[in-house]
Amino acid sequence: MIFKKLIIKSRKNIEIIALAFLIIITIIFTSYYNHNKKKIFYTYADLLENIYFKKSFNQILNGLEPRFKKIEHIINVGETFDKILEQYSVEESEIIQIKKELSKKINLNKLNIDQKFQFTIDQTNYLIKEFIFQVSKTEKIYLTRKEKSDQFDQKILVTKLNKRIVYGESVILESLYKSANDKKIPANIIVEFARIYGFQVDFQRDIRKQDSFQIMYEIFLDDKKNIIETGNILYANLKLSGEDNSLYYFDSKNNEGHYDKSGKSVQKALMKTPINGARLSSSFGMRKHPIDGFNKMHQGTDFAAPMGTPIMASGNGVIKKAGWCGGGGNCVVIKHNSTYETVYAHMSKFAKNIRKGVRVKQAQIIGYVGSTGKSTGPHLHYEVIVNGKKINSQTLKLPSGKVLKGEERKIFETKRIKLDVLKSEKIIGLN
Repeated sequence: MIFKKLIIKSRKNIEIIALAFLIIITIIFTSYYNHNKKKIFYTYADLLENIYFKKSFNQILNGLEPRFKKIEHIINVGETFDKILEQYSVEESEIIQIKKELSKKINLNKLNIDQKFQFTIDQTNYLIKEFIFQVSKTEKIYLTRKEKSDQFDQKILVTKLNKRIVYGESVILESLYKSANDKKIPANIIVEFARIYGFQVDFQRDIRKQDSFQIMYEIFLDDKKNIIETGNILYANLKLSGEDNSLYYFDSKNNEGHYDKSGKSVQKALMKTPINGARLSSSFGMRKHPIDGFNKMHQGTDFAAPMGTPIMASGNGVIKKAGWCGGGGNCVVIKHNSTYETVYAHMSKFAKNIRKGVRVKQAQIIGYVGSTGKSTGPHLHYEVIVNGKKINSQTLKLPSGKVLKGEERKIFETKRIKLDVLKSEKIIGLN
């Protein structure tokens, strides 16, 4: 690092010398040129106005680096805070002091991929003038160097967000995703909508043209009315073959989730399909193996999807295996309880922190669609094992969700009526 600084310092000295040399040459050249033209510059101001001098001077100045350099860094896989700052020639003592200040608010040993920070560095001594760390979408840590000191002042900058409730509806012409996207509904809200209905609806087979949806959800805006983040889906309705399937968000001391009009939770032990936007390409049962060429029992369900499509855990559980499964390629096995296990095969890669022994939640992303192992193209091979026996996931009757009772049911009914009123106001434009 010291050697690097010496090189940079030497380069700057050379540039300064070159600047002085060119100024002298320019003066001599200008005087000679104007002597031949019988014009004499009598003042220094005349010299500065000369076009040849201006061009030479500006070219040199533009080539010199500014004293203060602003750097923005987005954290990548495998990077540590120390290594990131070292690559920008920040002194070790400076790194220690920055870490000391930041550690008061965050754990620097657990950096998130795509997390951002920026800082301004003095290139004469490689000391940091200011440092801004993006903790979340709404919070930043702002450090500024104290005058003639190695200490920093710290501020927490919080972006105040304004909540809005948005309503949208549409007929499903091609796919749920496209129809919702055409209505400018945020992508993560669409995914969440598909997830909450994923316990009871097969989006590849149950959706028909002219089916429709309604949705009411929260968004949070900054002062410039930019959407910073989204909130809960407060109301959802998926109208299939003329039949409404309304769901309401309910949050209480003991429960959180989406419930139907009768107060029954839509959440079940396992999701019917652990992937969105996929096509059922091969069902459970006997088939001609696409590679081996002979009839063989297919003990799972295949969902064809683009490479890299996220794969979700179909239920809460513990990772039993995350590794190579021979013909299944990269696979994950989840043990949900003493009865249920699920298998996800042919993944391109695993999600972050997915390894044996890790506990996962329902709908958590565990990996991404690939074509590893014995495979003819990108798809998810999905298996459900009940009491050690592989069964058809698409015909499996899963345990129903819980039903609200007593005082909670009364509270739910009140909130449900309020949401219905709010929805009606949104539809007619009163709110």
